[in-house]
Amino acid sequence: MAGAIASRMSFSSLKRKQPKTFTVRIITMDAEMEFNCEVKWKGKDLFDLVCRTLGLRETWFFGLQYMIKDTMAWLKMDKKVLDHDVPKEEPVTFHFLAKFYPENAEDELVQDITQHLFFLQVKKQILDEKISCPPEASVLLASYAVQAKYGDYDPTVHKRGFLAQEELLPKRVINLYQMTPEMWEERITAWYGQHRGRARDEAEMEYLKIAQDLEMYGVNYFAIRNKKGTELLLGVDALGLHIYDMENRLTPKISFPWNEIRNVSYSDKEFTIKPLDKKIDVFKFNSSKLRVNKLILQLCIGNHDLFMRRRKADSLEVQQMKAQAREEKARKQMERQRLAREKQMREEAERTRDELERRLLQLKDEATMANEALMRSEETADLLAEKAQITEEEAKLLAQKAAEAEQEMQRIKATAIRTEEEKRLMEQKVLEAEMLALKMAEESERRAKEADQLKQDLQEARDSERRAKQKLLEITSKSSYTQPMNSGSTALPADMPTFNLISESLSFDFKDTDMKRLSMEIEKEKVEYMEKSKHLQEQLNELKTEIEALKLKERETAMDILHSENNERGSSKHNTIKKPQAQGRRPICI
Repeated sequence: MAGAIASRMSFSSLKRKQPKTFTVRIITMDAEMEFNCEVKWKGKDLFDLVCRTLGLRETWFFGLQYMIKDTMAWLKMDKKVLDHDVPKEEPVTFHFLAKFYPENAEDELVQDITQHLFFLQVKKQILDEKISCPPEASVLLASYAVQAKYGDYDPTVHKRGFLAQEELLPKRVINLYQMTPEMWEERITAWYGQHRGRARDEAEMEYLKIAQDLEMYGVNYFAIRNKKGTELLLGVDALGLHIYDMENRLTPKISFPWNEIRNVSYSDKEFTIKPLDKKIDVFKFNSSKLRVNKLILQLCIGNHDLFMRRRKADSLEVQQMKAQAREEKARKQMERQRLAREKQMREEAERTRDELERRLLQLKDEATMANEALMRSEETADLLAEKAQITEEEAKLLAQKAAEAEQEMQRIKATAIRTEEEKRLMEQKVLEAEMLALKMAEESERRAKEADQLKQDLQEARDSERRAKQKLLEITSKSSYTQPMNSGSTALPADMPTFNLISESLSFDFKDTDMKRLSMEIEKEKVEYMEKSKHLQEQLNELKTEIEALKLKERETAMDILHSENNERGSSKHNTIKKPQAQGRRPICI
């Protein structure tokens, strides 16, 4: 008996030591929360606590999710929290997520917090590629996500690269194109700039309205096998049940809308779908685990209830929520309009202030410029006075210079007249020099002819002398023979000419000295002529230089030009005559 009492005391002490609370961590899409829960709490107690904390009233869309051996599960409302197959380590972690999706987000989602949580969850599913999204739709959705986060686009604030750290597109879409992050940002920003004026809740709603039309939006997929053992996918969403091929999650092979399903049930791993039309065969399939069938049935019941609920009149609670939402929306709209007006007025005031400041600066600049202009005018007046005095003095000087210029002009005119007379005299001298040169050339030619004639006569005289000497030698030889014969005769007188016969027989009798003297005289005359010609040429050149400045080129004739060219080449009538003489030939004059 003592042992029984001791055992009861030990049990009661252990019961007292058992903790009455445990820690729960709730992870939402944008926050984490921790609560101390009582051991006896059911799932509904914890769920209501989370919803009250978030201010969420549309609770029928959400649930608390946890994982059991890599299988998703949802916390049951009527079962104790600790009775679920959750890890016993504290804190016990649950994810607060949307369990059921609306058919039309704009009509069904009333509260901003509900809409925001759906937006974050759908966005994450698209980025994680749990919902397939085309590239162009991804860019459009990304632009609405940017509008919801950053507000209206402002080029001065949202500069290039402001989206570099944002995750906005699925990796599949990014890898599908050879585009740089800057190129993607440029295209997103182009759409983003068109969403001006949309508040955060409006941008999020636009995002959901586009996303709800995607094929995989709101669908929970489960791997199943039909009776033939073919692997298929079962999809559960707000509209009904759908059967897919394993490789195609977008287009179902067959669908069962909720309004055409009479019953769904499972037995162990076998799941049965009974259509409302009895003519249609019952569809049966097997799942991998029993808990998967339980989860499928749980999702079917919840989606079917919401499907039927949407097609009935709203409950009083929903009507009140929608009325409050409309009032709140109207109030926000009025507040946005007021803020927009204030912003517009503020911008106008800032523009007016900037314009006034600009005008003030302009007036200051104009005043400064006017003062500077006044100072410059005063300085200019002083300068003008000085210039007037200087001008007066310059006028006197100019008058004096004008008189001097007049005198100089008269002198120049007289000089010009003299210059004309000198020019005519020079031209006359040139003509006379040319005539003199021509005469000297003719005289030179005549003298050359006379020299040639004299040379010819000299040669003939020498020939006669040679013949005379020959005859003299012959006579001498004869007299030497006759002398002995006449030795007895009387001697000749001393003054009797010895070569009387020779002098009678010859017409000319020149000595060598006479010939040399004649040749020297001829050569002397030639040298004197050449010196005169050279001096004359120098004078002609000097004259040409003097009158060259007075030449009028436009009046030159063809002959003047030929003459100038000959002078430049150094060819003239005189050196044309000299060249043949230097070569020992007679000049040829044409």
